[in-house]
Amino acid sequence: MRARDWGVLFAMCGAIFLEGIDVAMLNVALPAIRAELGMSTGELQWVMSAYVLGYGGFMLVGGRAADLFGRRRMFVCWLAVFLLFSGLGGLASEGWMLIVARFVTGVAAAFMTPAGLSIITTSFEEGPQRNKALLIYSGTAAGGFSIGLVVGGLLTSIHWRWVFFAPVAMSLLILVAALALVPKPPRPERTGQRIDLAGGITITAAIVLLVLGVERATHTGIGWTLGTFAAGLAFLAAFIAIERRAAAPLVRLGIFRSGAVVRANAIGVLFVGAFFGFQFLVVLYLQELRGWSTLQTSFAMIVIGLDAVLSPTLTPKLVNRFGNARVIFGGLLLAALAYALFLPVGADWAYLMMLPSLILLSLAFSLVYGPLTIVTIVATDGIDEADQGLAGGLLYTSFQFGAALGLSTVTAVNIAATASETPAAMLDGYHAALVVPLAAALIAGLISAFGLRPRKSPAIERGDAKILTTH
Repeated sequence: MRARDWGVLFAMCGAIFLEGIDVAMLNVALPAIRAELGMSTGELQWVMSAYVLGYGGFMLVGGRAADLFGRRRMFVCWLAVFLLFSGLGGLASEGWMLIVARFVTGVAAAFMTPAGLSIITTSFEEGPQRNKALLIYSGTAAGGFSIGLVVGGLLTSIHWRWVFFAPVAMSLLILVAALALVPKPPRPERTGQRIDLAGGITITAAIVLLVLGVERATHTGIGWTLGTFAAGLAFLAAFIAIERRAAAPLVRLGIFRSGAVVRANAIGVLFVGAFFGFQFLVVLYLQELRGWSTLQTSFAMIVIGLDAVLSPTLTPKLVNRFGNARVIFGGLLLAALAYALFLPVGADWAYLMMLPSLILLSLAFSLVYGPLTIVTIVATDGIDEADQGLAGGLLYTSFQFGAALGLSTVTAVNIAATASETPAAMLDGYHAALVVPLAAALIAGLISAFGLRPRKSPAIERGDAKILTTH
């Protein structure tokens, strides 16, 4: 690649690294945040859920905005918003302030990430060069998550606020690099085109209300819970009605005629929900029941980051040999096994007893995430370059929705099953909540099994996709 190409890739990799490290650092800082701000478990999970709700809810709008208003412009502007609200999160003195800051930061990421991805897909020629760029880009994201687990522990040992201030400095460096290295493209042609803002608002409202209904189920009466679910479903119905009539819809509803796309998104919601929910529970178990420090927790969890090595090395070979469907199915079985092995966790387990689950989960993530993306990309092949910012938004929205739903569900079950603050009662709560990721992985495996039969499209089955991304 030319020097200019490496410059563009450097700036985009910096942004996706920032997104990965930001989420990972916060994950290990949650107990320290709870202790200082006096947040309940239900409020604490919203520190994570607010981000993924903003991210997932506005991902489709962000992708469309990049196509219509310029990828570089959207990337730079929303990176600046990310920088600002990350800093405001570090200054929060109340739990609600932190939750609001995280939501806006997630919205910023929802506009920034698809813009960055589409800069790569339109800057590099289709074929080996683009594939190489995307593999470097995706591997950087996984590396950011792995490094973030350790860096988050180090920063939290100083003070949890540095988990928010560190991304400010990184964002500023990336912003300067993007302005200097990413060339200004021609002004995009927008005649007769517009953002489906109504669709974006209704789908975001639907996601927020459905997750809120799950999270509040153990705190409120049945009437309030059912009302929240009904409102969420009403907004979802409104979104579908809007998309059917919109001249430029966020989601072409005809895409759901593809069984591969439906399966991929359903598996994405369940798999990522289980993954995030499990990590949330493990962090609480290690720090609040076992009394481990944030740094000890960081090094304990870093083994999950092996997917950064496995995804670009092992997964492509397995896909070429066995096909996407079988690799996804195998990865889901490994995830279910990982959760099952951790299910009987005791109050005095040694780390070596936890290690098999963490290693298996790392392998499972590397086997599921990339092939799911391949299935979706190939099934929606033929996307015009003018729509590249929107092309992968659907699956990533499912990932973020799954993360929020997984966090809400394990939190609700944990709260309901914890009778008191005694160690025995806390352990009972963890045991009950750990059933949730296990059940989600098993259901995802069942859905995946329907894709094992021969497909009409040999390209999807062989894994001959244009793009293999990992996170």
